[in-house]
Amino acid sequence: MTPIGKETTLEEIAAIVSQTLETAGIIATLSGGGAVTIYSMNDYMSFDLDFVTSERNSIIADAIAPLGFHQVIRTRQFEHPDSEYYLEFPPGPLSFGETVILEQDMHLIHTDYGTLRIVTPTQSIMDRIAAYVHWTDNQSFDQAIAIARKNKIDWEALNKWSTKETIDPAVIERLKTHVNRGLSQ
Repeated sequence: MTPIGKETTLEEIAAIVSQTLETAGIIATLSGGGAVTIYSMNDYMSFDLDFVTSERNSIIADAIAPLGFHQVIRTRQFEHPDSEYYLEFPPGPLSFGETVILEQDMHLIHTDYGTLRIVTPTQSIMDRIAAYVHWTDNQSFDQAIAIARKNKIDWEALNKWSTKETIDPAVIERLKTHVNRGLSQ
């Protein structure tokens, strides 16, 4: 088992935790700011790793305790004494707005530290756009731009999702404009 220390990166911790959970039979998918950090290649830095799962806290705690994580009392948050990164386990199912993401539609990244179950770059943008629209979170829109500039995005799926979620199509067009502007510089 790979030890976690002060120098362990967010992506390394995410892969170690994901592989540990998978080995314990727990399906948990990295989403939120941790996925943004990975897909923006650290243009945006998060310190929390949100693994969406329907598993109970006690089962999660048992699975990740050998890694050195301990649960913060009465929360779904886990901290490690040698890392600035912490884990959260929002309850499933994984969804962006009313759109539920199925297990077979999640992305697997194979790393030296294990396999990381993570939302796709397109799904990560859905997450950020949902936050932007529903909470007027401009930082989330900037994060969506950072993801789109560094990854292949399924624009058709993004447009279908935004229509289903009744998100103004101008939001996606604005995103495309920002991405294209940045790529042409």
